Amino acid sequence: MLQEVALGNKALTDYTHVVGKELTESVRELAEPLKGKRVLHVSATAFGGGVSEILYTLVPLMRDVGVDTHWHVIFGKEEFFNATKLLHNSLQGAEESLSDEQWELFDEINLMNAEGLQGEWDTVIVHDPQPIGLRRGALDKARNWIWRCHIDLSTPNPAPIARLLPLIEEYDATVWHMPDYVPAGIGDGRDGVTIMPPAIDPLSPKNMAFSPEDAAFVCNQFGIDVDRPLLTQVSRFDPWKDPIGVIDAYREVTAQAPEAQLAMVGSMATDDPEGREYFQRTFEYAEGDPDIKILSNLNNVGAIEVNAFQSQSDVVLQKSIREGFGLTVTEALWKGRPTVAGNVGGIPLQIENGVGGYLVDSPSECAQRCLDILADPELGKSLGRAGKEHARREFLTPRLLRDWLRLLGDVGT
Repeated sequence: MLQEVALGNKALTDYTHVVGKELTESVRELAEPLKGKRVLHVSATAFGGGVSEILYTLVPLMRDVGVDTHWHVIFGKEEFFNATKLLHNSLQGAEESLSDEQWELFDEINLMNAEGLQGEWDTVIVHDPQPIGLRRGALDKARNWIWRCHIDLSTPNPAPIARLLPLIEEYDATVWHMPDYVPAGIGDGRDGVTIMPPAIDPLSPKNMAFSPEDAAFVCNQFGIDVDRPLLTQVSRFDPWKDPIGVIDAYREVTAQAPEAQLAMVGSMATDDPEGREYFQRTFEYAEGDPDIKILSNLNNVGAIEVNAFQSQSDVVLQKSIREGFGLTVTEALWKGRPTVAGNVGGIPLQIENGVGGYLVDSPSECAQRCLDILADPELGKSLGRAGKEHARREFLTPRLLRDWLRLLGDVGT
Protein backbone atom coordinates (compact mmCIF):
# COMPACT_ATOMS: atom_id res chain seq x y z
CA MET A 1 0.00 0.00 0.00
CA LEU A 2 1.04 3.59 -0.61
CA GLN A 3 1.82 5.54 2.54
CA GLU A 4 -0.59 8.30 3.59
CA VAL A 5 1.06 11.51 4.75
CA ALA A 6 -0.18 12.76 8.13
CA LEU A 7 -1.16 16.42 7.99
CA GLY A 8 -2.26 19.14 10.37
CA ASN A 9 -5.16 21.53 9.96
CA LYS A 10 -5.17 24.85 8.12
CA ALA A 11 -7.94 27.42 7.70
CA LEU A 12 -8.48 29.60 4.65
CA THR A 13 -9.75 32.43 6.86
CA ASP A 14 -6.25 32.79 8.32
CA TYR A 15 -5.01 33.97 4.91
CA THR A 16 -7.62 36.66 4.27
CA HIS A 17 -5.49 39.46 5.72
CA VAL A 18 -2.65 38.48 3.39
CA VAL A 19 -4.39 37.86 0.05
CA GLY A 20 -7.63 39.78 0.46
CA LYS A 21 -11.31 38.89 0.85
CA GLU A 22 -12.04 38.78 -2.88
CA LEU A 23 -9.72 35.83 -3.45
CA THR A 24 -10.89 33.82 -0.44
CA GLU A 25 -14.53 34.33 -1.43
CA SER A 26 -13.75 33.14 -4.96
CA VAL A 27 -12.15 30.01 -3.48
CA ARG A 28 -15.24 29.21 -1.41
CA GLU A 29 -17.54 29.72 -4.37
CA LEU A 30 -15.50 27.29 -6.51
CA ALA A 31 -15.36 24.76 -3.66
CA GLU A 32 -19.12 24.64 -3.08
CA PRO A 33 -19.99 22.12 -5.85
CA LEU A 34 -16.94 20.00 -4.94
CA LYS A 35 -17.81 19.44 -1.29
CA GLY A 36 -17.49 15.78 -0.31
CA LYS A 37 -15.62 14.83 -3.49
CA ARG A 38 -12.65 12.50 -2.92
CA VAL A 39 -9.33 13.76 -4.29
CA LEU A 40 -5.94 12.06 -3.95
CA HIS A 41 -2.52 13.59 -4.51
CA VAL A 42 0.34 11.13 -5.16
CA SER A 43 4.03 12.08 -5.04
CA ALA A 44 7.44 10.46 -4.68
CA THR A 45 8.43 11.89 -1.31
CA ALA A 46 6.94 13.67 1.68
CA PHE A 47 9.87 16.00 2.31
CA GLY A 48 12.88 17.68 0.75
CA GLY A 49 11.47 19.55 -2.24
CA GLY A 50 8.97 22.02 -3.57
CA VAL A 51 6.26 19.45 -4.32
CA SER A 52 6.06 18.28 -0.72
CA GLU A 53 6.12 21.83 0.62
CA ILE A 54 3.20 22.76 -1.61
CA LEU A 55 1.15 19.71 -0.60
CA TYR A 56 1.67 20.21 3.13
CA THR A 57 -0.41 23.37 2.79
CA LEU A 58 -2.60 22.71 -0.25
CA VAL A 59 -4.11 19.44 1.00
CA PRO A 60 -5.25 20.81 4.41
CA LEU A 61 -6.72 23.88 2.72
CA MET A 62 -8.61 21.73 0.23
CA ARG A 63 -10.03 19.84 3.21
CA ASP A 64 -10.91 23.12 4.95
CA VAL A 65 -13.14 24.18 2.06
CA GLY A 66 -14.94 20.82 2.01
CA VAL A 67 -13.05 18.62 -0.48
CA ASP A 68 -12.15 15.19 0.98
CA THR A 69 -8.47 15.35 0.03
CA HIS A 70 -5.61 12.96 0.82
CA TRP A 71 -1.91 12.65 -0.01
CA HIS A 72 -0.10 9.35 -0.56
CA VAL A 73 3.60 8.70 -1.18
CA ILE A 74 4.77 5.87 -3.41
CA PHE A 75 7.01 3.02 -2.38
CA GLY A 76 10.42 2.85 -4.06
CA LYS A 77 13.85 1.37 -3.47
CA GLU A 78 17.23 2.99 -3.96
CA GLU A 79 17.71 1.64 -7.48
CA PHE A 80 14.35 3.09 -8.52
CA PHE A 81 15.16 6.55 -7.20
CA ASN A 82 18.60 6.41 -8.83
CA ALA A 83 16.80 5.76 -12.11
CA THR A 84 14.18 8.49 -11.59
CA LYS A 85 16.86 11.05 -10.70
CA LEU A 86 18.58 10.17 -13.96
CA LEU A 87 15.19 10.51 -15.67
CA HIS A 88 14.63 13.91 -14.04
CA ASN A 89 17.98 15.17 -15.36
CA SER A 90 17.45 13.78 -18.85
CA LEU A 91 13.98 15.33 -19.09
CA GLN A 92 15.60 18.69 -18.34
CA GLY A 93 18.09 18.17 -21.17
CA ALA A 94 20.97 16.08 -19.83
CA GLU A 95 22.45 13.66 -22.38
CA GLU A 96 22.33 10.51 -20.25
CA SER A 97 19.23 8.35 -20.29
CA LEU A 98 17.90 5.23 -18.60
CA SER A 99 19.10 1.77 -19.58
CA ASP A 100 16.66 -0.95 -20.61
CA GLU A 101 17.07 -2.50 -17.16
CA GLN A 102 16.26 0.83 -15.46
CA TRP A 103 13.13 1.27 -17.59
CA GLU A 104 12.05 -2.24 -16.60
CA LEU A 105 12.54 -1.32 -12.93
CA PHE A 106 10.63 1.94 -13.49
CA ASP A 107 7.66 0.04 -14.94
CA GLU A 108 7.85 -2.62 -12.23
CA ILE A 109 7.77 -0.14 -9.32
CA ASN A 110 4.97 1.88 -10.93
CA LEU A 111 2.90 -1.29 -11.38
CA MET A 112 3.58 -2.32 -7.80
CA ASN A 113 2.38 1.07 -6.54
CA ALA A 114 -0.67 0.97 -8.82
CA GLU A 115 -1.63 -2.38 -7.33
CA GLY A 116 -1.17 -0.88 -3.86
CA LEU A 117 -3.39 2.13 -4.51
CA GLN A 118 -6.38 1.79 -2.19
CA GLY A 119 -9.79 3.42 -2.20
CA GLU A 120 -12.15 4.86 -4.79
CA TRP A 121 -11.48 8.44 -5.89
CA ASP A 122 -13.19 11.10 -7.91
CA THR A 123 -9.82 12.48 -9.05
CA VAL A 124 -6.23 11.33 -8.60
CA ILE A 125 -3.49 13.95 -9.13
CA VAL A 126 -0.09 12.40 -9.87
CA HIS A 127 2.92 14.65 -9.33
CA ASP A 128 6.02 14.41 -11.56
CA PRO A 129 7.54 11.50 -13.52
CA GLN A 130 8.33 9.06 -10.71
CA PRO A 131 4.72 7.75 -10.30
CA ILE A 132 3.49 8.60 -13.81
CA GLY A 133 2.63 4.96 -14.57
CA LEU A 134 0.00 4.77 -11.81
CA ARG A 135 -2.92 5.57 -14.09
CA ARG A 136 -2.17 2.71 -16.47
CA GLY A 137 -2.11 0.21 -13.61
CA ALA A 138 -4.97 1.60 -11.51
CA LEU A 139 -7.35 3.15 -14.01
CA ASP A 140 -10.45 1.82 -12.29
CA LYS A 141 -9.57 3.52 -8.97
CA ALA A 142 -10.59 7.03 -10.13
CA ARG A 143 -13.02 8.77 -12.47
CA ASN A 144 -10.43 11.39 -13.46
CA TRP A 145 -6.63 11.35 -13.61
CA ILE A 146 -4.48 14.51 -13.71
CA TRP A 147 -0.71 14.59 -14.19
CA ARG A 148 1.07 17.58 -12.62
CA CYS A 149 4.56 18.27 -14.00
CA HIS A 150 6.87 20.39 -11.82
CA ILE A 151 9.95 20.33 -14.07
CA ASP A 152 11.05 22.04 -17.27
CA LEU A 153 10.36 19.83 -20.31
CA SER A 154 11.05 22.52 -22.89
CA THR A 155 14.24 20.85 -24.25
CA PRO A 156 14.17 17.23 -23.08
CA ASN A 157 16.48 14.44 -24.13
CA PRO A 158 14.49 12.86 -27.01
CA ALA A 159 14.69 9.23 -25.82
CA PRO A 160 13.07 9.53 -22.36
CA ILE A 161 10.37 11.98 -23.42
CA ALA A 162 9.41 9.65 -26.27
CA ARG A 163 9.11 6.86 -23.70
CA LEU A 164 6.89 8.98 -21.40
CA LEU A 165 4.64 10.69 -23.96
CA PRO A 166 2.21 7.75 -24.29
CA LEU A 167 1.82 7.70 -20.50
CA ILE A 168 1.25 11.46 -20.33
CA GLU A 169 -1.31 11.40 -23.13
CA GLU A 170 -3.45 8.89 -21.24
CA TYR A 171 -4.24 11.42 -18.49
CA ASP A 172 -7.49 13.37 -18.63
CA ALA A 173 -5.64 16.62 -17.97
CA THR A 174 -2.06 17.80 -17.47
CA VAL A 175 -0.80 20.78 -15.47
CA TRP A 176 2.38 22.77 -16.15
CA HIS A 177 4.19 25.80 -14.73
CA MET A 178 4.54 27.53 -18.11
CA PRO A 179 3.34 27.04 -21.72
CA ASP A 180 6.94 26.56 -22.88
CA TYR A 181 7.24 23.44 -20.74
CA VAL A 182 4.53 21.50 -22.60
CA PRO A 183 6.19 19.02 -24.99
CA ALA A 184 5.09 18.87 -28.60
CA GLY A 185 2.30 16.36 -29.05
CA ILE A 186 0.63 16.94 -25.68
CA GLY A 187 -2.91 18.23 -25.93
CA ASP A 188 -3.19 19.22 -29.58
CA GLY A 189 -4.58 22.72 -29.56
CA ARG A 190 -3.74 22.67 -25.85
CA ASP A 191 -6.94 20.80 -24.95
CA GLY A 192 -6.54 19.27 -21.52
CA VAL A 193 -3.49 21.42 -20.77
CA THR A 194 -3.60 23.80 -17.81
CA ILE A 195 -0.92 26.36 -16.94
CA MET A 196 -0.66 26.78 -13.18
CA PRO A 197 2.45 28.27 -11.51
CA PRO A 198 3.14 26.95 -7.99
CA ALA A 199 3.00 28.97 -4.78
CA ILE A 200 4.31 29.20 -1.22
CA ASP A 201 2.51 29.24 2.11
CA PRO A 202 3.07 32.71 3.64
CA LEU A 203 2.05 31.44 7.09
CA SER A 204 4.29 28.36 7.23
CA PRO A 205 7.29 28.32 9.60
CA LYS A 206 9.56 28.82 6.58
CA ASN A 207 7.77 31.98 5.42
CA MET A 208 6.06 33.56 8.42
CA ALA A 209 7.22 36.97 9.63
CA PHE A 210 10.51 36.74 11.53
CA SER A 211 11.92 39.60 13.57
CA PRO A 212 15.44 40.76 12.64
CA GLU A 213 16.56 39.92 16.17
CA ASP A 214 15.28 36.36 15.98
CA ALA A 215 16.76 35.83 12.51
CA ALA A 216 20.13 37.13 13.70
CA PHE A 217 20.01 34.89 16.77
CA VAL A 218 19.41 31.75 14.68
CA CYS A 219 22.08 32.61 12.11
CA ASN A 220 24.58 33.27 14.86
CA GLN A 221 24.12 29.67 16.05
CA PHE A 222 25.58 28.49 12.75
CA GLY A 223 28.65 30.71 12.85
CA ILE A 224 27.34 33.64 10.82
CA ASP A 225 28.70 37.05 11.83
CA VAL A 226 25.45 39.02 11.70
CA ASP A 227 27.34 42.32 11.50
CA ARG A 228 28.81 41.40 8.11
CA PRO A 229 27.08 41.06 4.71
CA LEU A 230 25.47 37.68 4.02
CA LEU A 231 24.71 36.03 0.67
CA THR A 232 22.48 32.93 0.81
CA GLN A 233 21.34 30.27 -1.62
CA VAL A 234 18.67 27.83 -0.44
CA SER A 235 18.21 24.82 -2.73
CA ARG A 236 18.92 21.16 -3.19
CA PHE A 237 22.54 20.24 -3.85
CA ASP A 238 21.97 19.53 -7.50
CA PRO A 239 23.93 20.31 -10.71
CA TRP A 240 21.02 22.37 -12.08
CA LYS A 241 21.20 24.67 -9.03
CA ASP A 242 24.86 25.37 -9.89
CA PRO A 243 26.39 25.34 -6.37
CA ILE A 244 29.87 25.51 -7.90
CA GLY A 245 28.89 28.65 -9.82
CA VAL A 246 27.53 30.15 -6.59
CA ILE A 247 30.93 29.74 -4.94
CA ASP A 248 32.64 31.24 -8.01
CA ALA A 249 30.33 34.27 -7.80
CA TYR A 250 30.98 34.60 -4.07
CA ARG A 251 34.74 34.59 -4.65
CA GLU A 252 34.37 37.41 -7.17
CA VAL A 253 32.29 39.34 -4.64
CA THR A 254 34.87 38.92 -1.87
CA ALA A 255 37.62 40.17 -4.17
CA GLN A 256 35.97 43.59 -3.77
CA ALA A 257 33.96 43.08 -0.58
CA PRO A 258 36.11 40.74 1.53
CA GLU A 259 33.77 41.02 4.53
CA ALA A 260 30.97 39.12 2.71
CA GLN A 261 29.88 35.64 3.82
CA LEU A 262 28.08 32.87 1.95
CA ALA A 263 25.51 30.39 3.28
CA MET A 264 24.46 27.44 1.09
CA VAL A 265 21.45 25.76 2.66
CA GLY A 266 19.82 22.64 1.27
CA SER A 267 17.97 19.47 2.16
CA MET A 268 18.47 15.82 1.36
CA ALA A 269 15.34 14.22 -0.10
CA THR A 270 14.56 10.51 -0.23
CA ASP A 271 14.06 10.65 -4.02
CA ASP A 272 17.38 12.44 -4.69
CA PRO A 273 20.34 10.08 -4.15
CA GLU A 274 22.54 12.42 -6.19
CA GLY A 275 22.16 15.08 -3.50
CA ARG A 276 24.78 13.63 -1.16
CA GLU A 277 27.33 13.45 -3.95
CA TYR A 278 26.77 17.09 -4.89
CA PHE A 279 26.83 18.14 -1.26
CA GLN A 280 30.29 16.57 -1.00
CA ARG A 281 31.48 18.16 -4.26
CA THR A 282 30.30 21.56 -3.07
CA PHE A 283 31.98 21.07 0.31
CA GLU A 284 35.28 20.19 -1.37
CA TYR A 285 35.07 23.12 -3.80
CA ALA A 286 34.71 25.52 -0.86
CA GLU A 287 38.25 24.49 0.15
CA GLY A 288 37.65 25.01 3.84
CA ASP A 289 36.78 28.71 3.57
CA PRO A 290 35.40 29.52 7.05
CA ASP A 291 33.08 32.15 5.56
CA ILE A 292 31.29 29.60 3.37
CA LYS A 293 28.70 27.75 5.45
CA ILE A 294 27.38 24.61 3.71
CA LEU A 295 24.38 23.36 5.67
CA SER A 296 21.51 20.91 5.32
CA ASN A 297 18.89 19.06 7.30
CA LEU A 298 21.78 16.82 8.37
CA ASN A 299 22.99 19.83 10.40
CA ASN A 300 19.51 20.24 11.94
CA VAL A 301 18.64 22.97 9.45
CA GLY A 302 14.85 23.01 9.01
CA ALA A 303 12.14 25.46 8.03
CA ILE A 304 12.81 27.95 10.84
CA GLU A 305 16.53 28.04 10.07
CA VAL A 306 15.89 28.56 6.35
CA ASN A 307 13.55 31.42 7.23
CA ALA A 308 16.24 32.96 9.42
CA PHE A 309 18.96 32.73 6.77
CA GLN A 310 16.75 34.20 4.06
CA SER A 311 15.45 36.96 6.35
CA GLN A 312 18.95 37.89 7.52
CA SER A 313 20.51 37.91 4.05
CA ASP A 314 21.65 41.06 2.31
CA VAL A 315 21.21 39.22 -1.01
CA VAL A 316 19.47 35.92 -1.72
CA LEU A 317 20.75 33.90 -4.67
CA GLN A 318 19.19 31.23 -6.85
CA LYS A 319 21.80 30.78 -9.55
CA SER A 320 20.06 27.92 -11.32
CA ILE A 321 21.04 26.93 -14.83
CA ARG A 322 17.78 24.98 -15.29
CA GLU A 323 14.75 25.46 -13.07
CA GLY A 324 11.17 24.25 -13.21
CA PHE A 325 10.03 27.22 -11.16
CA GLY A 326 12.18 27.87 -8.10
CA LEU A 327 9.97 28.35 -5.05
CA THR A 328 12.99 29.53 -3.07
CA VAL A 329 12.90 32.65 -5.23
CA THR A 330 9.31 33.32 -4.15
CA GLU A 331 10.32 32.69 -0.53
CA ALA A 332 13.04 35.33 -0.72
CA LEU A 333 10.79 37.83 -2.48
CA TRP A 334 8.06 37.32 0.11
CA LYS A 335 10.58 38.20 2.82
CA GLY A 336 11.42 41.43 1.01
CA ARG A 337 14.99 40.41 0.26
CA PRO A 338 16.80 41.59 -2.89
CA THR A 339 17.21 38.51 -5.04
CA VAL A 340 19.68 37.61 -7.79
CA ALA A 341 18.72 34.51 -9.80
CA GLY A 342 19.38 32.62 -12.99
CA ASN A 343 17.51 33.82 -16.06
CA VAL A 344 16.01 30.38 -16.66
CA GLY A 345 12.78 28.40 -16.40
CA GLY A 346 10.10 29.85 -14.17
CA ILE A 347 12.36 32.38 -12.46
CA PRO A 348 11.59 35.24 -14.91
CA LEU A 349 7.90 34.81 -14.00
CA GLN A 350 8.85 35.84 -10.49
CA ILE A 351 11.48 38.54 -11.10
CA GLU A 352 11.12 41.49 -13.42
CA ASN A 353 14.76 42.25 -14.07
CA GLY A 354 15.84 45.43 -12.32
CA VAL A 355 12.46 45.89 -10.61
CA GLY A 356 11.98 43.09 -8.09
CA GLY A 357 15.48 41.63 -8.36
CA TYR A 358 18.04 40.74 -11.00
CA LEU A 359 18.26 37.96 -13.59
CA VAL A 360 21.76 36.76 -14.46
CA ASP A 361 23.43 34.37 -16.90
CA SER A 362 26.89 33.81 -15.39
CA PRO A 363 28.79 33.77 -12.08
CA SER A 364 30.47 37.06 -12.98
CA GLU A 365 27.15 38.79 -13.70
CA CYS A 366 25.77 37.36 -10.47
CA ALA A 367 28.75 38.73 -8.54
CA GLN A 368 28.36 42.19 -10.06
CA ARG A 369 24.68 42.41 -9.17
CA CYS A 370 25.48 41.34 -5.61
CA LEU A 371 28.12 44.07 -5.39
CA ASP A 372 25.64 46.65 -6.73
CA ILE A 373 23.18 45.76 -3.97
CA LEU A 374 25.78 45.63 -1.21
CA ALA A 375 27.05 49.07 -2.26
CA ASP A 376 23.57 50.65 -2.28
CA PRO A 377 21.25 49.66 0.61
CA GLU A 378 18.41 51.79 -0.81
CA LEU A 379 18.56 49.81 -4.03
CA GLY A 380 18.20 46.61 -2.01
CA LYS A 381 15.17 47.98 -0.16
CA SER A 382 13.50 49.10 -3.40
CA LEU A 383 14.02 45.70 -5.03
CA GLY A 384 12.73 43.97 -1.90
CA ARG A 385 9.51 46.00 -1.73
CA ALA A 386 8.66 45.42 -5.39
CA GLY A 387 9.47 41.72 -5.22
CA LYS A 388 7.34 41.17 -2.12
CA GLU A 389 4.27 42.77 -3.65
CA HIS A 390 4.63 40.70 -6.82
CA ALA A 391 4.89 37.52 -4.74
CA ARG A 392 1.82 38.53 -2.72
CA ARG A 393 -0.29 39.01 -5.84
CA GLU A 394 0.80 35.97 -7.82
CA PHE A 395 2.49 33.21 -5.84
CA LEU A 396 0.76 32.54 -2.51
CA THR A 397 -1.14 29.32 -1.77
CA PRO A 398 -4.74 30.67 -1.81
CA ARG A 399 -4.29 31.58 -5.48
CA LEU A 400 -2.99 28.06 -6.16
CA LEU A 401 -5.95 26.59 -4.27
CA ARG A 402 -8.34 28.63 -6.42
CA ASP A 403 -6.68 27.35 -9.60
CA TRP A 404 -6.88 23.72 -8.49
CA LEU A 405 -10.54 24.00 -7.53
CA ARG A 406 -11.31 25.54 -10.90
CA LEU A 407 -9.56 22.68 -12.71
CA LEU A 408 -11.26 20.01 -10.60
CA GLY A 409 -14.59 21.54 -11.54
CA ASP A 410 -13.62 21.67 -15.21
CA VAL A 411 -12.69 17.97 -15.38
CA GLY A 412 -15.96 16.97 -13.70
CA THR A 413 -14.65 15.91 -10.30
